[in-house]
Amino acid sequence: MRLILMGPPGAGKGTQARFVAEHFGVPAISTGDIFRANVSQGTPLGVEAQRYMDSGEYVPDEVTNRMVRARIDEPDAAPGFLLDGYPRTLDQVEELDGMIAHTGHSLDAAVVLTVDAEELVQRLLQRAQTDGRADDTEDVIRRRQEVYTEQTEPLIGVYRERGLLVEVDGMGEVDEVTQRIFDALDDIPQS
Repeated sequence: MRLILMGPPGAGKGTQARFVAEHFGVPAISTGDIFRANVSQGTPLGVEAQRYMDSGEYVPDEVTNRMVRARIDEPDAAPGFLLDGYPRTLDQVEELDGMIAHTGHSLDAAVVLTVDAEELVQRLLQRAQTDGRADDTEDVIRRRQEVYTEQTEPLIGVYRERGLLVEVDGMGEVDEVTQRIFDALDDIPQS
């Protein structure tokens, strides 16, 4: 199964990615986790990524594309993968198409979690307190929502036109949302 998990910041992608990836027996690949690991290790990629993350902007495509290509080329991703946080731009959609075509496969589905905008802000403010996430200030959160609307929301239309979009209500308890995702994906044929 080759999946994309989409939705605005705070929709629960990271939480759901773990459950969905385990359900389908594929690795969950989170660009955010990879960026944060590089930041905490002080790598050159981490230093560069930190500047963008601190202001709520997306890390440039060329950096993100290289990182994703390297990760999906690893052996554990050969049977499939779940991408969390990628693609985020129309250019990244084209890049991902090429990456997957190179493997002789195709994308099975693009799942988008839908959540009320103010609920998203409250979730992220709470996460900032519980997880100590310095990048989750209210101004940065609202800017990240704007960037998502401008740059990532158009991808929903692309995947809808391709017949790959699966919309799932992301409101409610974690296990309820997980079950909605499973119900929506279990009937999808895998490439």
